[in-house]
Amino acid sequence: MPRSLRSWLGGCLLMSALGIVPPPENVRMKSVNFKNVLQWELPAFPKGNLTFTAQYQSYRKFQDTCTSTALTECDFSSLSKYGDHTLRVRAEFADEHSDWVNITFCPVDDTMIGPPGMQVEALANSLHMRFLAPKIENEPETWTMRNIYNSWFYNVQYWKNGSDEKWPMTCQYDFEVLRDLEPWATYCVQVQGFLPDRNKTGEWSKPVCEQTADDETAPPWTVAVVLAASVCAAFLLLGCSALLWCLYKKTKHAFSPGNCLPQHLKEFLGHPHHSTLLFFSFPPSDENEVFDKLSVIMQVSEHSRQNSGDGCSPGVPSGQGSSEPVPEEGAHSAGYSTPLLLSPTSDRQRSGKPPEQTSHLELSDSRTASKQPKS
Repeated sequence: MPRSLRSWLGGCLLMSALGIVPPPENVRMKSVNFKNVLQWELPAFPKGNLTFTAQYQSYRKFQDTCTSTALTECDFSSLSKYGDHTLRVRAEFADEHSDWVNITFCPVDDTMIGPPGMQVEALANSLHMRFLAPKIENEPETWTMRNIYNSWFYNVQYWKNGSDEKWPMTCQYDFEVLRDLEPWATYCVQVQGFLPDRNKTGEWSKPVCEQTADDETAPPWTVAVVLAASVCAAFLLLGCSALLWCLYKKTKHAFSPGNCLPQHLKEFLGHPHHSTLLFFSFPPSDENEVFDKLSVIMQVSEHSRQNSGDGCSPGVPSGQGSSEPVPEEGAHSAGYSTPLLLSPTSDRQRSGKPPEQTSHLELSDSRTASKQPKS
């Protein structure tokens, strides 16, 4: 029988005989990203099932965190991240209990850094990597381990899939690019948190593998040529547009000159009441009419020719108004004359006015014929 087993059996018999409850064994703190869990193991106790009580010291006084629990762990994540903390745990059975087992724990120094998150994207012959620092327990989602430690870096290692050779690199920021990789090859990447001031490293993340593509990047001279051609095309398009606009304006001015209303008509139509009167100012045809009468009286006198001795006296049509005789002196001197008498009569008939209100205008016109031949 091994010696360790004999010692264990002897201890159990002694405790059973004396009625002493054994303390928890292998008490330790497991802390990852400030999730602090105190763990222990069950001691050998044949009388029955044990329970446990765990406490932490606060202002020189211990306070319970887990009481009479059958579990072999207790969560202390609510502790402050800074400073040293004293924790203790004991085993209990009925009214009896074991001695306390104490440990000292400093979260900011003793917690482990968990694996960061990582996103990898393959573009041409390069890998674009983005790192995500581990989140902290019992803190808002935006808080990560990088907010606690100022000197935060990432250790990166990558290798070609199927090869044992790995290339390390250190990154300070959350974004990094692996360039000049072989095209159409698969590369794997791992990352971990690193604190240079504490010489402390975290856990590696799981490998992420991506396949690169062919280098489709255009050479610089091609980009310059395309840019210059684009600028020239833009200027040419603007010039053509301006030329077409000028031709359009010239053609429109030549074939369709602009017509505008007179100024007095614009002012007239600019007033609303004038526009209204324009539509309603014409009276119906059967109401007050305004008209003028024109009477034409013609008088013709001819001298009888010397050979025949005949003459005609001027005749006036009946009903054409009054006539005036032609003076004899004019007849002998001119040969013949055709006096024309125009007598326009303006007659305005309005409601309540007599139609006899007229005005006369007399016009005479004489025509002189060729003189008589001398005897």
